[in-house]
Amino acid sequence: MSALGARDQARMAVQRAPHDAIAWILLSEAELDAGDARAGEAAAQRALGLRPGHPEALARLGRAQWMQGRREDAVASLRAAAENAPGHAGIAVWLGHALEDVGEAEAAADAYSRAHALAPAEPQIAAYLLAWRRKLCDWRELDVLATQVRAAVRNATASVEPFAFLSEDATAAEQLQCARLRASMVARGVRPLPPAPAASRERLRVGFLSNGFGAHPTGLLTVAMFEQLRRLDPFDIHLFALNRDDGSPIRGRLREAADVLHDVAQQPHVHVAQRIRDAGIDVLFDLRGWGGGGAPEVLAMRPARVQVNWLAYPGTSGAPWIDNVLADGFVLPASMEHAFSESVVRLPRCFQPSDVQRELLPPPSRAECGLPEDGVVFCCFNNSYKLNPRSMARALAVLRQVPGSVLWLLSGPGQADARLRDAARVHDVDPSRLVFMAKQPHALYMARLQHADLFLDTEPYNAHTTASDALWAGCPVLTRPGDTFAARVAGSINHHLGMDAMNVDSDEAFIARAVALATTPGALAQLKRELAEHRRRAGLFDMGGFARDFSSAVEHMARGDVARLDPAAG
Repeated sequence: MSALGARDQARMAVQRAPHDAIAWILLSEAELDAGDARAGEAAAQRALGLRPGHPEALARLGRAQWMQGRREDAVASLRAAAENAPGHAGIAVWLGHALEDVGEAEAAADAYSRAHALAPAEPQIAAYLLAWRRKLCDWRELDVLATQVRAAVRNATASVEPFAFLSEDATAAEQLQCARLRASMVARGVRPLPPAPAASRERLRVGFLSNGFGAHPTGLLTVAMFEQLRRLDPFDIHLFALNRDDGSPIRGRLREAADVLHDVAQQPHVHVAQRIRDAGIDVLFDLRGWGGGGAPEVLAMRPARVQVNWLAYPGTSGAPWIDNVLADGFVLPASMEHAFSESVVRLPRCFQPSDVQRELLPPPSRAECGLPEDGVVFCCFNNSYKLNPRSMARALAVLRQVPGSVLWLLSGPGQADARLRDAARVHDVDPSRLVFMAKQPHALYMARLQHADLFLDTEPYNAHTTASDALWAGCPVLTRPGDTFAARVAGSINHHLGMDAMNVDSDEAFIARAVALATTPGALAQLKRELAEHRRRAGLFDMGGFARDFSSAVEHMARGDVARLDPAAG
């Protein structure tokens, strides 16, 4: 049944039985599934008026508040729901989601653990617990949970979040299966729009849908490219922002670069899809995919003739409503095409753009950053969920062989930092050699990055935006490319920068290369000089060239002749 059909039936049900609280709860659920948080909240309130304290009504109220960004209200409603239904695993999961967003990281873990204890055989709940434990660097039972989740994907017995699944040691084919399961579930809940009419004008209109148009990795990566596209002027640029205006300079630059920036935040899915259709978009880029805060339901309604997966989700969409994936020859080689549902379009350069207008502020002192005055500074500013036992063991092995060195990390949620220090102790590394940077405004983060000597990447989920940041700040990146898109992004960046020597083929080579660079006099300084030279010569940071290649790819996709593009480019 489509979301519109379910909503229509639920509305008719409350008309027939306006004093039935359950009917109002079901209407609330249907409205929320359709993306209408305000209508969902109103229906939940009607249910609570009829049945005060009903846990299912409180849960829908909390979900509606969460969708509208009222995070504290959502936590209060969901806590009340959980207290009134302590044996309800689904409510415990939603409480965990809300607690994540208000920064109660360990309480969120407790909620997911409680949900898993109530329903240990439910792989979707196991997946939530697994993903959050990764974020907290709480590695208890990771292998058991991961085995349960991968088996569910392999056997198609549950739909788990594809984005979280990228952190598992799964194959590209397993990632495709995971994405297809999720896409199938989304498809059952939407009614596609009528087919988009053929374009009646020569000039293309190209749309980009994202919740990251602001001070967000997506905004930071794309803003300079959009500015170059505006100068080149190959087509009309329409940005569809699922996020509110954050008042950031990046949002201002994006608004100036676009022909139109459409604010579609917190609108029902069908309204967003119709807005895209009414704008006459020929090619629509999904800049969120299966990441949190996206709107796959909108894409599933097929608002544009051609729809493209690019940049924000490093894997296949597995969705029949996505026609193409935009990549490059390194990050998505021909050997991986079988694991992608989309037609592959490759740029003759790295698929990931970057903001080359950023000026690097003078760095604060090492002491202000918590760094020792001397010694090699290794770093890894990837999100905490990427810091799995294998990647950390590799980095700690490097520290053991480089006396006086430190590992500089981003501070994680909850007790993540303390757990990483415990891991260091287990690996015979003084915990004080792990230095944690609190979250900083981007310009201040980039200033501090200039103190780093070598970025030690993670696997199977690489540095993406953080790799570009490090290289822009003059810090080389060492990585081991894997066999999935998410595991090859840093390698692609190095390759297109002309620094393939920083891509190694084993953990042993990774450790040996890092140790050699850190212990050979002058080696790191020479490597940094090479990086500065490659930055000037290579096309990685040439956003004018990127805009031209991107425009060519868009024209091919709009005409449907992507087969003409060189599949080996890049």
